[in-house]
Amino acid sequence: MFNAGASSIGSSALVRRVAALVAAAALVASCSSSDGDSSTASSASTNAPSTTDAPATTAQPTTSAPTEPESSLSWEACDDPGAPDPALECTTLTVPLDYADPEGDTIDLALIRVPASGKREGAVLTNPGGPGGSGFDFVANAASTIQFTLGLEGFDIVGFDPRGVDRSGGLRCLTDAEFDATVYLDSTPETPEEQAALDASNTAFETGCTTKFGDTLRHYSTDNTARDMDSIRAAMGDEQISYLGISYGTYLGGVYATLFPDRVRAMVLDSAYAPEGDSVEQQYSTQLVGFEETFDDWAAWCETTPDECSFSSADVGAAWDALLVQLDESPVAHTDGRQANEAVMGYATIASLYSRAAWPELALAFSTVQDGDATGLFALADSYIGRNPDGTYSSLQQSKSIIDCASGFENTPPDDPEALLARLKELAPRFGGMITLDDLVGDGSGSCDTLMPSVEPTEVAFTGDAPLVVVGGTNDPATPIRWAEELTAAMGPNARLVTYTGEGHGFVLAATCVNEVEGAVLASLELPDAGTQCDPDPEVERPEWWDTIVTPEGVSDPIDSTELLAALGLSPTIAFSEVRDTDLDVDTVLDAYDESLTAAGFTLVARETPAGFTQAIYSLGGQQLVILAFGADDLAAPEMSPLADLVNPDRTLLVMAHVPT
Repeated sequence: MFNAGASSIGSSALVRRVAALVAAAALVASCSSSDGDSSTASSASTNAPSTTDAPATTAQPTTSAPTEPESSLSWEACDDPGAPDPALECTTLTVPLDYADPEGDTIDLALIRVPASGKREGAVLTNPGGPGGSGFDFVANAASTIQFTLGLEGFDIVGFDPRGVDRSGGLRCLTDAEFDATVYLDSTPETPEEQAALDASNTAFETGCTTKFGDTLRHYSTDNTARDMDSIRAAMGDEQISYLGISYGTYLGGVYATLFPDRVRAMVLDSAYAPEGDSVEQQYSTQLVGFEETFDDWAAWCETTPDECSFSSADVGAAWDALLVQLDESPVAHTDGRQANEAVMGYATIASLYSRAAWPELALAFSTVQDGDATGLFALADSYIGRNPDGTYSSLQQSKSIIDCASGFENTPPDDPEALLARLKELAPRFGGMITLDDLVGDGSGSCDTLMPSVEPTEVAFTGDAPLVVVGGTNDPATPIRWAEELTAAMGPNARLVTYTGEGHGFVLAATCVNEVEGAVLASLELPDAGTQCDPDPEVERPEWWDTIVTPEGVSDPIDSTELLAALGLSPTIAFSEVRDTDLDVDTVLDAYDESLTAAGFTLVARETPAGFTQAIYSLGGQQLVILAFGADDLAAPEMSPLADLVNPDRTLLVMAHVPT
């Protein structure tokens, strides 16, 4: 049920794009400020590297990557609707389906990059996790910000859809309509009819996979994806590669480093996933316990901050339990005819626990479904499952199942299933309650035996001398700190463990300290001190000049915006923000703001329409103000569906944000 790689960079393309653009806007304004003030926000690290005290790594790469590689790839402007940024470039690379048979069938891998600016020093290959996550979408939405924030301007930031994922021969054993009919079935059936529907869905998936793909399914393994990564490296003409992997992407990076140790220049393994070596109980309980603990943190936040939590009550856990029972017995109809049941609520909850910024949005979804509106609940659940607003699906969930099997990630059936089930319910009363005895016996532990021969996961063991940083979170629901410790040990003496103390999963761009650590090793091969700990950034304070901004006539006072800002990915640690709306159209209201801000001494740095809205960037004495304006047409776009319950679609929405630099 859990994905290892749904990072907290965002649960939807909208969130990732808005948060990334706001962060990038601050950099643009900082570089363009008339007084040259480009000071950076202070680090939240207990022991983070800086430009003055960071020790140089004791390891150096065995071979430097050429500055002018002889690449066989033909990069061109992207024509993919998921890559609207004109700075992005796309290409494809053909690789063998079976590396033991290089002259046999092939797969075309979809590649995307933000090219280096100025002198090229190399490339940073990325993977956002899953397995099954789209590395193409990750780069399209976040790579420009990662490049600037981590100081990687001299590097191409490269992403790819791994074999079997979306644009790279996405594995779909069921059609969208077939998958839509099965994805939200009750996973804890109470009636023979519910059990029969669940059994039929499992059989349909297995039959569809074997009918369409036969014995080729075994080739969609992590090992072969690692070999694809080396094919990408070679095609770029680089002797070595740098790498940023998140969640499952950390295991993929570890496998690459194990298979090709001399071809690694530097690595960041963020939110470490280390599945090999777990006991049978750990295989089943690790993520259940992680999400249970994060749920308890969310519930405590709801109870103590009722002004921010729409679902607040004296006992939020009990209220959640009651709502789960209510939806199981009486699902709430969505406007598209689907029914918000127990399964939808479970997926929505899990999706939001990956990111602290999504907590208010989850609370709002629960409060609105109590009132008969399932829009918010489905928006969260669909983002996790990979369902698009038009009813189509990414390949995420289907390809994940196959990659899991081909990589040997299937859980071991327990000797005493009933005892283990009782233990899981003891360790994680809520999420363990989503497990049934059928999940622990027979094909309940997975359908791998019907899809392909059993395989063992590759044991990670890095023997090279490149510098590596492993980041683990103490409050990460999906990949516990234990896995980060184990992966660090497996990656050898040049690996450093960095501990992040905040909530969430996937920490690049989550905190200044993490960005400094990860940027230092990727850009300069600098390792942090042993025992480095990174704390979350503090909330951005309201700037002194905020009250000097003159609100144009016809623009509302600030409106309640906790859930809206969460839906946009603008957490208080990213920006100090206010939301207003108006009957004025986008151009008219931005012209009015421009007149008043210019009179107050602000300098307009840029006014542009990056993707689905208009943004104006201002600078004042080295500080930045970003105004995002969403018109009625913008708000009606399918990707804006997460905002449906939060805004008046007939009025222009204004988000004003101060982002420190």
